[in-house]
Parts: sequence; structure tokens; C-alpha cells
Amino acid sequence: MTELDARAVEVAHAEFYAAFESADLDRMGAVWADGSYADDVVCVHPGWPLIRGRGAVLRSWALIMANTPYIQFVLTDTQIKVSGDQAVVSCAENIITAAEETEIGLTSGGSVVTTNVFVRTEAGWRLWLHHGSPVLGREEDVE
Repeated sequence: MTELDARAVEVAHAEFYAAFESADLDRMGAVWADGSYADDVVCVHPGWPLIRGRGAVLRSWALIMANTPYIQFVLTDTQIKVSGDQAVVSCAENIITAAEETEIGLTSGGSVVTTNVFVRTEAGWRLWLHHGSPVLGREEDVE
């Protein structure tokens, strides 16, 4: 893994979250792999069944964005591993969200552990798989 590859994956990863936070479907579409990878794109939103195929994945994001007036992510425990033309990013998403479009309605949205797999394409690093799993208990509770 070169430092240049790791930095490029880090930028692509940050763009994924920026697209979600800004509810920009065009921007989100630019993050995901297309072309020969389109049919194999996979997304698992927390609590949802597996979604396969670029079109279906982008439709799911459109639905989420249309029903999420505000969301912000604070990412922790981020680890990037690059192997050839694939990269795996694991992290914890600490989510702040709002149920309604008011400043008063801000609430903590909880935590999700996430694995994002990127593939190197001619256009750069693109998201190939996103899998988010809700954290039901805290580490202290497990111990």
C-alpha cells in the first residue's frame, strides 16, 4: 500500500459522507462504482436487507436523503487497508440527526460500525460495497 493510494481512498471515503450529509444524489452517484462494476455494487443500510446493483443502491440513497432533513457524521476508529486495486475502510459512524427541520429537533442518532470497500477504476477510487451495522450496546455494557 502506498501512502498516495491510502490518501486517495481517504478522500473518496470522505466524499461519500459529504455527499450523504449534503443530501446530494448526483454527488453520491459519483462516489459509487459504475461500468463493469455496476451490477456488483452492494449496500446494506443498518436494519435493511442487502441491496445489489448500482441503480437499486442509488434509489435507496434517494429515499433516505428525501426523508432525512439533517444528518452529520463524526467518524472514529477509521482504518484504511489497500491491497492492489481494492481498499477496505472500516470505521465507527457516530451520528447526529434530526427528525424534523428545526434546530430544536436535533437528537443523537446513535452509532453504526461500517465497512466500505473501494475499487480502483479509470476514474479513481469508487465505492463498491457499503455495509453498516447498528451498535446496539456500548463496549462497557458488553464487558
